[in-house]
Amino acid sequence: MLPELTPEDLHARLQRGDDLQLIDVRQPEEYAYCRIAGSHLIPLGELASRVEEIDPDRPTVLICHHGVRSMQALAYLQHRHEMTNLLNLRGGIHAWSTRVDPSVAVY
Repeated sequence: MLPELTPEDLHARLQRGDDLQLIDVRQPEEYAYCRIAGSHLIPLGELASRVEEIDPDRPTVLICHHGVRSMQALAYLQHRHEMTNLLNLRGGIHAWSTRVDPSVAVY
């Protein structure tokens, strides 16, 4: 089982000021339409060539639309780059929009 956190847990950690790195693995057009403030875009297809943009020492939350691509990114980073400080946002930005921040557009 891959490590996950709920949108509510992410919100609480952000409100608390936890030093989280938010990596969004969606496509640029999806990210342009809506995003979680403070997130950094690295599309899943570019992850292998841009992995150095992720600080392995910081807790990292991976985000996509519904949580599937981010789960793939998490598995890749764990297995190929031995990163351990990773969490998948369960339900993705869709769950964030519907359960935490309705100002973030739903698509």
